[in-house]
Amino acid sequence: MLTYQDIRQNVNTMPIDLNDLIAALRRGDLVPYLGAGALAGVVDPATNAPIPADSHSLILAMNQGQPMSPRLMWEFSRAAMNVELKRGRGAVNRFLNETYGQRTWTRSVLHDWLATLELHYVIDINRDTQMQDAYADRPHTLICGIARLGGTDNRFRIHAYDGNQYHLVEQDAVDPDLPILFKPLGSPRPEPTYIASDADFVDYLTELMGGFGLPRFLKSDRVGRQYLFLGLRLTRDTERMVLSDITYAAGEPTGWALIPDPTDKERRFCRTKGIVMIEADIPDLLQRVGLTSSVSSPEVNCQDV
Repeated sequence: MLTYQDIRQNVNTMPIDLNDLIAALRRGDLVPYLGAGALAGVVDPATNAPIPADSHSLILAMNQGQPMSPRLMWEFSRAAMNVELKRGRGAVNRFLNETYGQRTWTRSVLHDWLATLELHYVIDINRDTQMQDAYADRPHTLICGIARLGGTDNRFRIHAYDGNQYHLVEQDAVDPDLPILFKPLGSPRPEPTYIASDADFVDYLTELMGGFGLPRFLKSDRVGRQYLFLGLRLTRDTERMVLSDITYAAGEPTGWALIPDPTDKERRFCRTKGIVMIEADIPDLLQRVGLTSSVSSPEVNCQDV
């Protein structure tokens, strides 16, 4: 497990720091935590249009390419709440289903590389299926966040993948030896479920703080864990709150974040949360393992998997 002492020894030599992080990933000492930047370079092979992933691009895609008011443009959850109030929650879900469940996107080299490491636990706050597709050749456990559903206090659903299809399971029936893909904000597969609007986040974060946002086995497994935050900008309150609750009871430090040109707000947040910031980005990490492109060959259509 990496410590502050490890990082201090290499404080002025970024490439060595990245090598240490790669080695820790390979040992299973770090949990990858993927943000929107993890999808940089993923495009529609027919049009070369980039996949909407960050807040700004998602808002434009949801609004037929047109910007919304400055207040709504600040964060996707605000814009989604506005659409939900005007056209219903189903309109937001349809947009996310069409974007991530019905369109074809090129493969991400980062996701494919992470899949080769055979990691026990990956957290992905994007709503796409890249990690699921990368794990389509092996059994695994998928955990997706849910919100505003009656009949349960829990704000998650668990599906076991048997190498062919997903099956809904209870938390006590989860195979502890299988790798875990945690998608807090949802996925279109195997059944569409999303945390998208302000109302979704209020419900989800309330129950996450109350202990109902994670299965019991994840709450015990996360104690002392350390994380590698990839493609995650920490300027938005919703993403910062999700991170804080999911990584509760982390080790020391909480982890390492690759953030190029960080803002003062990001620096302060990382200091508060015990996250060591490295001014680098995903291409720098991939270059250290001999991968220089952010995109590989096109993936099959999501509906065909």
